[in-house]
Amino acid sequence: MNDFKKEYHFHKKAIDKAISRVLESGWYILGKEVERFEKEFAKYIGSKYCIGVANGLEALQIALLALGIGKGDEVITVSNSAVATALAITNTGAKVVFVDIDEYYHLDPVKLRLVITEKTKAIIPVHLFGQIVNIGEILKIAKEKNFEVIEDACQAHGAKFKQKKAGSFGILAGHSFYPTKNLGAYGDGGAITTNSKKLYEKCKMLRNYGQKTRYVHEVKGINSRLDEIHAAILRAKMPTLDKLIEKRKEIAKIYFKELKNIKQIKLPIIRQNSLHSFHLFVVQVENRNELMSFLKSNGIESQIHYPIPIHKQKCYSEYNSITLTNTEKAAGKILSLPINPFLVQKDIIFICNTVKKFYNQ
Repeated sequence: MNDFKKEYHFHKKAIDKAISRVLESGWYILGKEVERFEKEFAKYIGSKYCIGVANGLEALQIALLALGIGKGDEVITVSNSAVATALAITNTGAKVVFVDIDEYYHLDPVKLRLVITEKTKAIIPVHLFGQIVNIGEILKIAKEKNFEVIEDACQAHGAKFKQKKAGSFGILAGHSFYPTKNLGAYGDGGAITTNSKKLYEKCKMLRNYGQKTRYVHEVKGINSRLDEIHAAILRAKMPTLDKLIEKRKEIAKIYFKELKNIKQIKLPIIRQNSLHSFHLFVVQVENRNELMSFLKSNGIESQIHYPIPIHKQKCYSEYNSITLTNTEKAAGKILSLPINPFLVQKDIIFICNTVKKFYNQ
């Protein structure tokens, strides 16, 4: 699924130089590397401001806190995501409200209207697998019903809708730089993007104990800081991000071509006017467990993102009795095939031929 050694050697010269630069500086927290990365990433996304934080979960949590969301409020999101999306809401004291998905595995705007209440203060649509949600309709509903949109763009670096990048649509957006992401650090990392100077300043305080100046705490914040080394690593990797996304798209084209005639497989659907950045290549398959075992026996890793929806997790037992038909159906069939940009064409052909062999194609 990933080849971090190949990835490191691809960026080795730039990364080694970046790490050395930080070590020689003697400054490791909230220094020039973070400031420069924030400016560069904001420019890449198309937002005015960026705030580097410790991880994607806390990026979303801080975004919610910056909007004053907490106990007594409701925040809408999907259940087919990493549990971090829901935890960000829960950690503010607000209530999670789950809504079902559409055929793209994204929050369904039609079903969204059914769960909005007077307590709804925000929605967190997840740009899952590398593709942007039906953001136009979601923004329209949010404006009509007077609540905010916070994008979960953790899986969508480089994805576009009508030439705008994920993370530039909502009032705030959360990003993750977990190593598996299209733009990944060598550990945890995250960021928030926004066009609001007021929210930018609030998020900066919240990530650093609630202080605007040292030892003067204006709000109750948390400790969630992107460190200098990871900021430097991300800066070193950013110039090749779009090139590697193009490689992901090339791999996806091979999958589409080679697997399109297998009736037991449902391929991803791409929205009109969209650029899918293919963080993951997710298909629906018949006999999933048997296929995964067959792939593994041939040296091919595959994964499920995600096998248990959040509303069926033990830690969210209060939601276990609700039904999200499309979410639960998808969870039983989805499978992620390898699409990391350091695979070569013969690797993908081998994977496709192995899948075909399993289905007697």
